[in-house]
Amino acid sequence: MATIRVRDWTKEQIEKIRDTESHSSHDSVIKSLLKDRKLAKYADDDTAPVPESPSEARMTDPDTTFEDLTVLGELSGADNGVLFLWCPSCGNELAHLTADNPLGLSVFEIECQRCLTHLDRHAIVAIEIGYPIEQKLVEDCLQDDLRECVVDYWDRTLDSATVGALDDDLDPAHLVWQFDQYLRKFSWEWPATVPVVGFATGETYRNSATGEYLEVIEPVSENRNAMDSFKIRRYAGDPETHDGDTEILDSTTVVDHIVNRRLLLEGRTDSASLPESSEPTT
Repeated sequence: MATIRVRDWTKEQIEKIRDTESHSSHDSVIKSLLKDRKLAKYADDDTAPVPESPSEARMTDPDTTFEDLTVLGELSGADNGVLFLWCPSCGNELAHLTADNPLGLSVFEIECQRCLTHLDRHAIVAIEIGYPIEQKLVEDCLQDDLRECVVDYWDRTLDSATVGALDDDLDPAHLVWQFDQYLRKFSWEWPATVPVVGFATGETYRNSATGEYLEVIEPVSENRNAMDSFKIRRYAGDPETHDGDTEILDSTTVVDHIVNRRLLLEGRTDSASLPESSEPTT
């Protein structure tokens, strides 16, 4: 399913549309663009069936990678009012709910009874009845789908923060810290093609905007609820062929690089590891 990426629109263009059409926020503009794009698709295809009503269709605002598989934070409704909540870390079913549409869960937290991970709406996957759970369990690929669903959501959420299109109750700096904490707890291998959502000792990142490489040596602060500052070694090019300069990268700059989707994971040294950290809280 095609996806409209926020990065395809500059902040100025979104603000122009907001002012012209009297939208209340950047997020309202994005949702309107998504809706217009879907309507245009049906209008251009004479053979396409008439789209279902919101109460009959899958009631998520954005286009996502998987049908009937959505991170709870962006789910606005559920087919037949039934949701199954799953932990993306260990693949355990957390709970099943019956809910009225539209769904309103701005605050939702639960602890996985298998892996004891404390999860909120940014790390809980909602599975609707149309998703073939039994088949995925037999094929042993359910947990892969859960992980890819969350990775896609985190990437798109920070992508939205780039142009200020997040909901008012979401702080980009806190989201970066929270996603970083989840990533450490889950011990996932981050996809090399997706800009990172965290910053960890022992990793080397390539800045896609400048071509520089950042080798993370160690944290130099101990923030409890925010990203740390780090001692790094900066290379103008490939670390194997360029000399590096050691410096301190402050936490604000770390967050800025991540929110602006600049850093790609280059590789991990043999000694690299993700340190244990406190569970994320909201």
